[in-house]
Amino acid sequence: MLFVAGCNTTEIFQDDGYNPPVYWGRHVVKSGETLYSIAWRYGRDYRELGNANGIKPPYQVKAGRVLRLDLRGSEPSGRSPYVASQPSQPIAKPTRKVTPARAPRVEKAPVRSQPLPEQRQTVSGIEWRWPHVGTVLAGFSTSGKVNKGVDIAGNSGDPIRAAASGNVVYAGNGLLGYGNLIIVNHNENFLSAYAHNRKILVNEGESVKAGQTIAELGSSGTDRSKLHFEIRRDGNPVDPMPYLPPR
Repeated sequence: MLFVAGCNTTEIFQDDGYNPPVYWGRHVVKSGETLYSIAWRYGRDYRELGNANGIKPPYQVKAGRVLRLDLRGSEPSGRSPYVASQPSQPIAKPTRKVTPARAPRVEKAPVRSQPLPEQRQTVSGIEWRWPHVGTVLAGFSTSGKVNKGVDIAGNSGDPIRAAASGNVVYAGNGLLGYGNLIIVNHNENFLSAYAHNRKILVNEGESVKAGQTIAELGSSGTDRSKLHFEIRRDGNPVDPMPYLPPR
């Protein structure tokens, strides 16, 4: 719940997944929320938001606590607050050899693919793989119809797999526009999210391995069966395609 600073009324912050970072008002923690999911809702980095409110690792919050959104903590990398539509810094080149060199992706049409389960690519010290084998319906976009990740087609019940090893920091349906959502923390910089699931198969606090089935594909919070997949670096949505193996 978001209380608007300077107002006598209470407004519910409607998160459709496309809001810019919020630096005003305050948030009252509800049961089932985590600092990770709250930071995700408001487009903030969980460490920066925690720092602004005096919350230290492991970043636990209790229901009823009031978080100030109008305060800004120090950025994890010492930068000024990010702009949500811009990558936080250039993506490191893959540590494995990739041959032959690929031309930049320019087409907008859906990409048909059947990647092998062992396909993987190491970027920024993390070994990434595709969370689902389906057709890419919509890519990352910061203009027009904004999309903070990629949408991948599939059939209801298809397995959704962890794109990289990490720890489940959120598993629930408390973020409007995402349906049944899983957020996985991979390291100090990277989180990934898996939205619109039919069924969540992991619990918060659980460690998962890359390629492990964590959910069943569904249509929760949307109008068709699909996976909405995001990668965020320091709280900032980035295009998942350069991180994922070529198809």
